[in-house]
Amino acid sequence: MPNDAQILVLYALIDGPLHGYAVNTAIGELTGERLGPGSLYGALARLEAKGLIEALEGEGRQRPVRITDQGRTVLERELLAMARVADAGLRRLGARPA
Repeated sequence: MPNDAQILVLYALIDGPLHGYAVNTAIGELTGERLGPGSLYGALARLEAKGLIEALEGEGRQRPVRITDQGRTVLERELLAMARVADAGLRRLGARPA
């Protein structure tokens, strides 16, 4: 199961390929916080090793990556699981009707 940083990276790549800085910008727009370099590039390396993202040809130091079909499947499964947990937690807190 991917960790939170990996889920955020996969989310950032849904609309198309991005390089690391752009991935982190998308994460910042969603969460209000950016990942540290170790967390970001560690997540990118682990996702690529798992076949959930793939590197594309880039220019200079910028190396864009894109989500793979397997990455989309994993992201959907993880987001659905997170939604179930969030819904159950909100119901228990009384923030949602039972």
